[in-house]
Amino acid sequence: MSDCTHDCSTCSSNCSERDLHVPAGQFSDIKKVIGVVSGKGGVGKSLVTSLLASAAQARGHAAAVMDADITGPSIPKSFGIKGQALADERGLLPMESKTGVKIMSVNLLLEKEDSPVVWRGPVISGVIQQFWSEVAWGEVDYMFVDMPPGTGDVPLTVFQSLPVDGIIIVTTPQDLVNMIVRKAYNMAQLMDIPVLGIVENMSYVRCPDCGKEIKTKSPPSSVSPCSEKSRWRSRRPHLLTRVRLSWSAMNISKPPLTQWRNCEKTETAHRMERVEYALLKETAVPA
Repeated sequence: MSDCTHDCSTCSSNCSERDLHVPAGQFSDIKKVIGVVSGKGGVGKSLVTSLLASAAQARGHAAAVMDADITGPSIPKSFGIKGQALADERGLLPMESKTGVKIMSVNLLLEKEDSPVVWRGPVISGVIQQFWSEVAWGEVDYMFVDMPPGTGDVPLTVFQSLPVDGIIIVTTPQDLVNMIVRKAYNMAQLMDIPVLGIVENMSYVRCPDCGKEIKTKSPPSSVSPCSEKSRWRSRRPHLLTRVRLSWSAMNISKPPLTQWRNCEKTETAHRMERVEYALLKETAVPA
């Protein structure tokens, strides 16, 4: 188009050059962006996000977490971080966990962590874009974006505004959850976002007496989301791992990063390391 201004935000034309990606800030060098999503709430997205970031950091990669769940942020609590983020001439500065994971969340901007965020969709979308463009992230090999449930404003903003290299879908083994999770999967397919795989959380419990795995799947109708090939829009996604339901995972007073301290790795930590290894292989950072 001869009259193109290259400002896609004000253009209604659906041309091949249209690009809604928001550029990262001058003081940010982010190599890979991985979203953690699920159409359903309460399945453990924040837990999986925290564990993956901790695993990547432990492997020697510079990891960061953007808490895109603006109205229900939990990443700072997961890492045991309190206080407010600071700013300087470079912009807003992310806070760091004890292992060096960089974190930005709306809860790091509020005076009280339990203050409600009562904002409409456009404002929330603007905050997501600001977290990307106005935070001085520095050198980051892998940024994990913890997203809220659903297929609304935030996932749409993240998929359109950020250069997402792929997503992980978190689910639990119930029919209702699987149906809602497929909505998130189908949204990613419609927007050409690669689905790196599925993590099935709360998949089983381990008997404290004999060590036997006890499946939490509701018989007889419930099935794993990865076994219902006919219900997926295209090929079914790869099941990366199943995570057990455990007290240590639910105990918020012991953040996920503690599972890597002193090399005392839990079963969940070992499983998430395997997931992290698969992701790094799939989305390798250039040397």
